[in-house]
Formats: sequence, structure tokens, C-alpha cells
Amino acid sequence: MKPATAAKKLGVYLEATPEEFQAGVVSRDELTELQANPPEWLRDLRRNGPHPKQLIAQKLGISTSALVRAGLTEALTTDQINAIKEENPDWLVRERETYKEFRAEEARLAEKARLEEQE
Repeated sequence: MKPATAAKKLGVYLEATPEEFQAGVVSRDELTELQANPPEWLRDLRRNGPHPKQLIAQKLGISTSALVRAGLTEALTTDQINAIKEENPDWLVRERETYKEFRAEEARLAEKARLEEQE
């Protein structure tokens, strides 16, 4: 598989991976081995970042669209994410509430569909 696909499956920011990872092709067996026995560079990336936008959004409890609205388009480190959480800016509070409402509506619609299916 392409390095970008492997990086996504590993939950890491591709541009922060070693050059040989970015330039190569990752087999399914290699991916499985990386997941089961991550090398130091992978453990470090997972721990400290920089992290991909999906993981940043997850750590902040918001959507990836909210990151864009906030002007956060670059990868962030764990320390940078923690600093945003500690600061708890108004935009983050609003986006968390919006995301919470969105998830609740998703759950409501899924439950409604499930109940209609049972009828």
C-alpha cells in the first residue's frame, strides 16, 4: 500500500515519518508488524506528534471542519494540543458544543432508523 494509506492506518502524520517509510511501499505484513511491534520512531510520533488533523480533532473533541474554521491547518504536536486544551478558547468551547449536538442528532437518527427497521 502507499505510504499515505499506511500512515493513516497507523494514525501518524506522513510528513513526520522517516524518509524510507515515505518513499517505500508498505505490505500488509509490514503494516501488521508495525502495529504489533512499533519501532521507536512510531512510538515517538504517536506520543509526541506531530499528529494528523483527524487525531487533533479527536483529541480536542471537535470535527476536522472545526479545525479549518479555527485556522488550524497544520499538524500539531501533543504539547500544542494540550496548550489549546488548557487555554480553552471560545472557539473551542463553541465547536465542542456544536460537535456534541451533531453526535446526539446522529445517534437520534440512527435509533429512529433502527426502530423503523424493526416495524
